Amino acid sequence: MKSLKVVFLGTPEFAKTALEAIHQSQHEVVGVVTATDKASGRGQKVNASPVKIFAEENGLKLFQPEKLRNPEFLEEIKSLNADVFVVVAFRMMPQMLFSIPPMGTFNLHASLLPDYRGAAPINFAVINGETKSGATTFFINEKIDEGNILLQEEIDILPKDNAGSLHDKLMVMGAGLIVKTLDGLALENLTEHPQPEKENPKTAYKIFKDDLKIDWNQNSEIIHNFVRGMSPYPTAFTVLNIENEEKSLKLFKGKFELNNHNETAGTIHISKNEFKIATKDGYYFPEELQLQGKKRMLLKDFLNGFRSFEQIKMA
Repeated sequence: MKSLKVVFLGTPEFAKTALEAIHQSQHEVVGVVTATDKASGRGQKVNASPVKIFAEENGLKLFQPEKLRNPEFLEEIKSLNADVFVVVAFRMMPQMLFSIPPMGTFNLHASLLPDYRGAAPINFAVINGETKSGATTFFINEKIDEGNILLQEEIDILPKDNAGSLHDKLMVMGAGLIVKTLDGLALENLTEHPQPEKENPKTAYKIFKDDLKIDWNQNSEIIHNFVRGMSPYPTAFTVLNIENEEKSLKLFKGKFELNNHNETAGTIHISKNEFKIATKDGYYFPEELQLQGKKRMLLKDFLNGFRSFEQIKMA
């Protein structure tokens, strides 16, 4: 099997794990493209991406273009004479870039396409209560996440999983799938095929802050899966009124109980030993949470922070 020359494009930890797998394979990483350094946090400290850090630590040729259509950048990339480009958790690419390598450009997507095209496939698989997820490698074309499939692998979503744990499992599995795809392209034994036609494929649109607020009028299981699917990031929240002051409460983990009560959804029951919130068809019991201005904590530590519970209600 011949060694392919690869240009890798990606930014976060999910992508770094894939880059590491390619670097450890028999294929050669001839260039790495990642986002420009960004300032973040209270001190606006400039942070390098995980992909950049790995590339620098391993002496890989690095590019951080502000614009992917920059002629100088495109000429430098062409000069690498790569066989194939591999994309993981990167930004939209212009055709003038993804059409450069003779074998094409393929992407890793953290879902079983055509379901969950979009920016947040891991979150929405958990939110929707799926029991299966997976990863897909596919050739990039002009349409987002709609190119021909190369390989797919499936993975179970366990009841205890949240978006974070599923992310970590798919990160490792996806890195292996990329190497299998490169091997198949090198051996010329992979057959690409169009994505299956599906009347209403499930979507995974970008998540904004307004999407994170919990609707307590929903059924308990829907709320439970919503919290799991947003945990640990970007995190579901509700708003409490504590002594006439509104404070957001992030929920990371909990459990639910079905109960045919007559209470208004969102009614809070809180005491030294219990915290439950009425839903449409039962109660939700937070287990890990974070009150605005405080750190993330277990329920018992949260409850120990109050001397009185009488003035805590849903805002």
